[in-house]
Amino acid sequence: MKRILTSLLLTGAACLTVGAQTAQFRYFIYSGNDERFQKTVDPAREYMNPIIAGFAPDPSICRRGDTYYLVNSSFTFFPGVPIYTSRDLLHWQQLGYVLDRESQLPLKGQRVSGGIYAPAITYNEKDKTFYMITTNVGRGNFFVKTKDPAQGWSEPVYLPKVGGIDPSFFFDKDGRGYIVNNDAPATEPRYNGERSIWIHEFDVKGDSIVGEQREILRSGTHVQPNPIWIEGPHMYRIGKYYYLMCAEGGTGDWHSEVILRASVKSDPTDPSSWEECPHNPILTQRQGLDPKRKDIVTSAGHADLVQTPKGDWYAVFLGCRPYEADFYNTGRDTYMLPVMWEDGWPTILEKGKPVPTVVPLTSVPNLSSYAATPSQPTTGNFTYTDRFDGPRLDLRWNFLRQPTDCCQLGSDGLTLRPMAGNILKRDPMSAIFCRQQHTDFTAETELTFAPQSDKQLAGFALLQNEEYNFVFGTTLLQGRRAVVLKRTEKQTMLIGSAWLTGSSDQSLRLKIEGHGRYYDFLFAEGSGPWQMLARGVDAVNLSTHQSGGFIGACIGLYATTDNQ
Repeated sequence: MKRILTSLLLTGAACLTVGAQTAQFRYFIYSGNDERFQKTVDPAREYMNPIIAGFAPDPSICRRGDTYYLVNSSFTFFPGVPIYTSRDLLHWQQLGYVLDRESQLPLKGQRVSGGIYAPAITYNEKDKTFYMITTNVGRGNFFVKTKDPAQGWSEPVYLPKVGGIDPSFFFDKDGRGYIVNNDAPATEPRYNGERSIWIHEFDVKGDSIVGEQREILRSGTHVQPNPIWIEGPHMYRIGKYYYLMCAEGGTGDWHSEVILRASVKSDPTDPSSWEECPHNPILTQRQGLDPKRKDIVTSAGHADLVQTPKGDWYAVFLGCRPYEADFYNTGRDTYMLPVMWEDGWPTILEKGKPVPTVVPLTSVPNLSSYAATPSQPTTGNFTYTDRFDGPRLDLRWNFLRQPTDCCQLGSDGLTLRPMAGNILKRDPMSAIFCRQQHTDFTAETELTFAPQSDKQLAGFALLQNEEYNFVFGTTLLQGRRAVVLKRTEKQTMLIGSAWLTGSSDQSLRLKIEGHGRYYDFLFAEGSGPWQMLARGVDAVNLSTHQSGGFIGACIGLYATTDNQ
């Protein structure tokens, strides 16, 4: 996986021709300081929710031996499907990306919230192989596989017989394979949001679908009349039952998780085999809770289950951290809770209980042979500095849609060659993005850029999608070098500007300070003092609730020759 990223960067370096107008970013500093994370945690037996903070939705998890693997949706970011690993469920480390080649990840022209939906990772004990199956909304459902996730994944195998979204593998003890997925009902939907869960038999040796699909669950469960958006299915064999667990209610604040079961003596492709859990939903935060509770988490659902070597069960699921109402700029995070069992039915979280921030493991793993200190934190408060002086981009950085030949790493930092693409379009652009992981954060960079026209700009881009974003950087304004701030919410508006007095080769420092809904934007020339360009700017346009779509806000280092 790392070899691919390295070669991309070397290609980019070769294309940065002598004399080309470039933007040089000397460093990037990110710091997060949320009150929620200012808690004492015993690192040997407790963990903090979320376990992966900031734009880490639709988690799926599996285990081989004593090692766990977890993946998330990545939509139109490249590389795609970040994969994390842990030996103890306490400490998580990003291993890389499942989809790290353009041949695996065609994203050209797709909207920001297109691309890769709900990847599901499964380990097949029979053939000792990992499978990751997902939806590319621009191409269809497909899977890749590997014997070792650290060594990269196969080319995609597309499944034209599997429609809809959210496919997931299940491999039975006898070696038979199945795929369950969300799709339209067999007959005309009776109401908006009515969906079905379908099952397909899968030929493991032939990597193909066998026979016809069958609809095993229509509409959803009977928690409420006309349930909507039954999706994200996962199938398991536990004891004497098959279980079918699904998300229900949509991915917003009415999100939930429900489950059904069927005897292992029955036919799991027969819809009459399945019975509903009497206490569905087994996870939700949609009602019965104080709306002003501390460390509020909303939208909990889209879960997956895993069993530890000691026999305990855990669920990973998505949730959100709103700063007010249902507004959150950090997107959907990954959370984890122990699973309780009674009468053969699981419960992830009892009704009326909030998702806790600090959680003890039900049984503590033996860490004597494992150094469990991640080099890059995935949760809590932290600060990092990237000087871009290594052989490849850090794993936290992504391109949008496809890698471009725009960047070069070196002792002087990151060099970007501006391209005609910009943040308002779906064309290739000169930018790399990382996630906003905290509600209260700062992001800072120093760049040198000498714009030759008002169409050239370099600096920060804050992205939610093409119609909801910020651009904060240096350009020419009325023929003079200036720093500008533009806010887009359907329409683009100039929020602030200031002339720069130094020479064109003097560096410019930019800083963003986020405080929930409101952001401050500061600049400094050379080693001079910080100056406030705009204070308390409403950044609700970066919230998922306001903009629609499925990502969390991303912070980009950005250069363009089509500043609009």
